[in-house]
Amino acid sequence: MKLNDLKVGSRLAFAFGLVLLITALMSGIGVWRLQELADTTQRLATTDNEKLQLAVRWRQTIDLNWVRTRAAVLDSDTSRISDWQARMDKTSEITLASRKRLVELVQEDEGKRLIAAIDAAREAYRTPRANLLKQRLIGEDVSAALERDLRPLAEAYLGSIAKLEEYQQSLYDQALAQAHANAAQGRWILIVGGVFAVLLGAAAAFVLSRSITVPLRQAADGARRIAEGDLTSRIHSEGRDEAAQLLQALKGMQDNLSRVVANVRGNAEGVASASTQIAQGNSDLSARTEQQASALEETAASMEQLSSTVRLNADNAQQANQLARSASTVAEQGGEVVAQVVDTMKGINDSSRRIADIISVIDGIAFQTNILALNAAVEAARAGEQGRGFAVVAGEVRNLAQRSAEAAKEIKGLITASVERVEQGSALVDRAGATMTEVVASIRRVTDIVGEISAASSEQSSGVAQVGEAVTQMDQATQQNAALVEESAAAAASLKTQAAQMVESVAVFRLNPG
Repeated sequence: MKLNDLKVGSRLAFAFGLVLLITALMSGIGVWRLQELADTTQRLATTDNEKLQLAVRWRQTIDLNWVRTRAAVLDSDTSRISDWQARMDKTSEITLASRKRLVELVQEDEGKRLIAAIDAAREAYRTPRANLLKQRLIGEDVSAALERDLRPLAEAYLGSIAKLEEYQQSLYDQALAQAHANAAQGRWILIVGGVFAVLLGAAAAFVLSRSITVPLRQAADGARRIAEGDLTSRIHSEGRDEAAQLLQALKGMQDNLSRVVANVRGNAEGVASASTQIAQGNSDLSARTEQQASALEETAASMEQLSSTVRLNADNAQQANQLARSASTVAEQGGEVVAQVVDTMKGINDSSRRIADIISVIDGIAFQTNILALNAAVEAARAGEQGRGFAVVAGEVRNLAQRSAEAAKEIKGLITASVERVEQGSALVDRAGATMTEVVASIRRVTDIVGEISAASSEQSSGVAQVGEAVTQMDQATQQNAALVEESAAAAASLKTQAAQMVESVAVFRLNPG
């Protein structure tokens, strides 16, 4: 995988991660070496130093007791031997404590062997020393035996302790030398690691910066050439990082800009020619627009007159509608009166028929009375002289019955004639009622039609007013259009000038042939 295939962030993360890894490694090594140095120093300051000090103290206490032994042996006052013995016993306690602590601390085989040799020399020394002190305590002169027998044992005892001291001193010196060596080694490791980290970081920074700055420099050069109008140079990009994407974007921008400039350069002259034609067309359109504005002014005046006429017709139609409504109301009232007359005539007709029926009853009664009078006359004739008075009465009754019959017949004739005339009047009244109903219906239809005419006239008046307003607005719009056409002509002339300037501006760019 090429370095340019990695993203800039990935490269930065890798470079810084590598530097951080080396730094962490060097820090770990330094901490490890410092820990070793600290452990060695701790051991020197505690264990090794303590063992050396214990060996020195052991030797010093033995040496001190040897001096005290000689002093006790050579002291002329035997009464002080006990005092010397007490001091030596106290020092021996310190010696035993030092030995015990050394036995606990010493882990090396050589150290243990030296301690064992010291113990053997100590045992060889203690018994003769005790014997000499006893002899001296009883007053014997043991100075010769001290020098002859005990000194070699004391020197051997001190020599064994000196060997342990030298051994502990050598261990201490070795540990100290090892600490210095570890410190020097750690210092060199840190120096070498630091130099390596610096060199590696410098190399990584150089490679990383070059992998970023070189494509960016190419992008800057390409952008500068594009800014100067040079579209002939080729921009190359390698890899898939952000710089390569920037170069590819610049290359795409250069290609698109080349096509745009070529198209603009090719179309600029067409725009200039078209702007000339637009200016000429705008001049013609301005003239026609002025003519149209004059015609619309005349139309607006005519529409104003028409609106006045239609408004007058609407007012007349409203008055006619009101008159028709009044006539309809009067006709409805007349229809109601005729209906009442028809009802009255029907009542009269019914009463006449009832009178005719009563007259018929009276005529029947008169006829029966006449028959009864005839029968009474016949019976009176049969009765002779005795029925003459009854016959006279019967004759009068017959005369009255005949006269009643004749009167009833005349009344019947009159009533019949009256009924016939009432029936004729009732028929005429019915026809008049039907006619009035038709008249009322016709007047209602006329009223409705007049109302519709009035509403239509009102709507027509409103529509004509709206048309007049629209014509007025069209007149205003036409005048505005005329002004806009003049402005458009000026804009077309300006467009022509700008097109020429655009051609000059585009001529700055250099394109590849073809």
